[in-house]
Amino acid sequence: MRGRELRAALHQGERVYGTCVTSPSPRWPGMIKELGLDFVFIDTEHVPLGRETVSWMCQTFRALDLTPIVRVPRPDPYQACMVLDGGASGVVFPYVETVAEVQELRGAVKLRPLKGRRLSCLLKGEEELNAATARYLERYNEDNVMVVNIESVAAMEALDDILAVPGVDAILVGPHDLSINLGIPEQYDNKLFLDAISLIIRKARKKAVGVGVHFSWGVGPQIDWAREGANLILHTVDMTAVRDALAADFKRFQNELGDTRHARRDAGATVDTRV
Repeated sequence: MRGRELRAALHQGERVYGTCVTSPSPRWPGMIKELGLDFVFIDTEHVPLGRETVSWMCQTFRALDLTPIVRVPRPDPYQACMVLDGGASGVVFPYVETVAEVQELRGAVKLRPLKGRRLSCLLKGEEELNAATARYLERYNEDNVMVVNIESVAAMEALDDILAVPGVDAILVGPHDLSINLGIPEQYDNKLFLDAISLIIRKARKKAVGVGVHFSWGVGPQIDWAREGANLILHTVDMTAVRDALAADFKRFQNELGDTRHARRDAGATVDTRV
């Protein structure tokens, strides 16, 4: 699926499926392709991946017809342009709370290669593009997907204005940070958290904007949210999926073989869930 196809599906309410990939292993893209997914989410906010590595990953996934969407470390339009130049088909700004941040993302993702004063005037509504330039920029950026991370109460309060910015293709909820910001850390079954997710889904779909939750703690909640209208299905992280599968296998070894020597070696050990 190319970026333009993913964008169309998101706005039309069709479900698209993806997972977070943090491993640069050359064997990983082929395995991901076999899953029949539509896109991959590459995180550079919490994962130490260099520019060249990210570019190789993006180019490879694009060649396999998987849309690579990259989250940059901070809401920075120059970093957004950098990953797009490297082969990304979409950009996620993390922890967005203001319309100004969304406008900067729009400038980087939807109005490239304009920069400087001209771009600033366009974003402020002080100038308009002539027909020829508008057509050129639309073609130039037609495969670019613009995604906004909603991870705080302040972002939720600004959501109506954020959704009014032209070019927003999807809202992506960061459940870990949102739960903390709500004052209910990692309480993903708390009514306050669930109500917040439902509100975000309703508002996004009312504006025909795609919406999803990057969730790594089971399939059930995502199915429930999909039934409410969420259509950006971003499930788990490769390192979490591998850890969970291995943990289950070794627990079975220990239980069925009666080996208790290793049973509590990693008791209390956790995997960073911020991705």
